[in-house]
Amino acid sequence: MNVYGMARAFHELYGGTVKAYADIQLAPTRYTNILNLTLHPGFSEDPVFIEKMREIAKVYQNHDEPVILIGCGDGYAELISKHKDELSKTFVCPYVDYDLLKSLNNKESFYKVADEHNLPHPLTKIITKDMYEDKQDMDVPFDFPVALKPANSVEWLDIHFEGRKKAFTIHSQDEYMSIVGKIYDNGYKSDLILQDFIPGDDSNMRVLNAYVDQEHHVKMMCLGHPILEDPTPQSIGNYVAIIPEFNQDVYDRVQKFLEDIEFTGYANFDMKYDARDKTFKFFEINLRQGRSSFFVTLNGYNLAKYVVEDYVEGSLENEPTVYANKNKAQHKLWLGVPVKVFKKYAAKNDATEYADELIKQDRVGTTVFYDKDKSFRRWLLLTYMFHNYVKRFDEYFQENKGRDFK
Repeated sequence: MNVYGMARAFHELYGGTVKAYADIQLAPTRYTNILNLTLHPGFSEDPVFIEKMREIAKVYQNHDEPVILIGCGDGYAELISKHKDELSKTFVCPYVDYDLLKSLNNKESFYKVADEHNLPHPLTKIITKDMYEDKQDMDVPFDFPVALKPANSVEWLDIHFEGRKKAFTIHSQDEYMSIVGKIYDNGYKSDLILQDFIPGDDSNMRVLNAYVDQEHHVKMMCLGHPILEDPTPQSIGNYVAIIPEFNQDVYDRVQKFLEDIEFTGYANFDMKYDARDKTFKFFEINLRQGRSSFFVTLNGYNLAKYVVEDYVEGSLENEPTVYANKNKAQHKLWLGVPVKVFKKYAAKNDATEYADELIKQDRVGTTVFYDKDKSFRRWLLLTYMFHNYVKRFDEYFQENKGRDFK
């Protein structure tokens, strides 16, 4: 979804076809005219990644125009940053240096950086593999339910077991010990993040996308208000409905943080409103645009535009910072599921009422259904993909969201 969203952003502005590389193909990149995908088995990890990138670099070494290299996943962003010195000889690599990336990509070290820069986050305890194996200091210092998630999201991609989720909401001591055991017994080595669970449903979440230029100045921030998440175990935390929102206080806090740490490139934050102290608590920063980030382009802030103006045209430096979504007249609802799924499962509140109004006014869009990239085979595949959400929500929503939706 993410790679297609970026390809579409480039196509909407500049036309042409984006060249993409991956180790597997997913439905959104099939039967498309705007993206040319080459598959290399094992490409998502070294040594295959850097070996293939050296071959690709030879193709582009004498290219007349700058060639921008964008990673559309945590693993690819990390690999580009890791090999940034070598890759930058051929490509534009809008990424921070590897040391900073590692400190931000790992949730545990991100919270340390957040503390240093007064960025609020949930109360947290770190659980290590040694603590589990020695059965020491495994107490839960917060009231149940609690949240549990891997500190290392890249390593987590390779861990598989029945009941695996992107993040867990745990309701008892027995469940906590059982899940920690499954995680470490199935090969995970890094730390776990145990957190105070911030009360409230999906509509208390917020997502913010930013672009920071090569001089470390924030040039665009776009805040989104997710009102529904995917309940499927392997996809929990993936938003499937987002309305745009404006909040200058959040923008100011994030801008100061990104400029203080001398960030560059794309950033994607997840946060949740905590009614107990009336603050937004930040969960993580992703050093890439997210899978639902097309909501930014949909609302008039094209994600491809900023990197091109920054590195190719050299025109971004003198542009003022864009604080998105102030004008409600241009708001659009982004959906990653059929409208009927949204209407059935989204909690009833002011945000969903606003989303319903946008639907009535036909101010709604998706990442993958694109009028300029139509074919019968693509329409058939994506319609089937969207229809699958009906079954997935029926099967998993009650279990993983714990809210009566009828």
